[in-house]
Amino acid sequence: MNDDAARAETLSRELDSAFRNRADLYRLFYDELAGEYGPEKAEAIMVSVVEKRGQEVAALAFSDFGPTDARQIGEAFLAVSPDGGRMYPTDVERSETEISFEVKRCPLKDAWMEAGVGDEKLATLCRIAGAFDRGLFEATGVRFENVTWTPGHGSGCCHIRLSNAVA
Repeated sequence: MNDDAARAETLSRELDSAFRNRADLYRLFYDELAGEYGPEKAEAIMVSVVEKRGQEVAALAFSDFGPTDARQIGEAFLAVSPDGGRMYPTDVERSETEISFEVKRCPLKDAWMEAGVGDEKLATLCRIAGAFDRGLFEATGVRFENVTWTPGHGSGCCHIRLSNAVA
């Protein structure tokens, strides 16, 4: 393996580790907030904060797009998917006015499962993480639909659909 390939492999592992660290922080913040305020309030607080972060990212990443650019926004999102899309592999369906993607693997979900999180808490943490996507995409004005993982959902992760807003 040459130096560039070895470096790329190292960076890929470090990136995955950073995302898993993010998952651990979500899990620990949720546990702390749930202990202090109860699970519903903990989720509401975290959803609000994570959604706001998505809105901040959208202001930078999607400022050139508008409510009738759903496919272009989705393509831009996929183009910057970490590690060339290997971190969040997706099945994608496209039309002229919409794009949808089914995320087949999520390092956050993987980390929560490895930490032994039960199904109900896993579903809660997935909803919290999905708030980032809601903030990110709704800030553009497109129609956003997201189904996050729930028990019985299978091995994949979330399903996201963006479509042009109706005039």
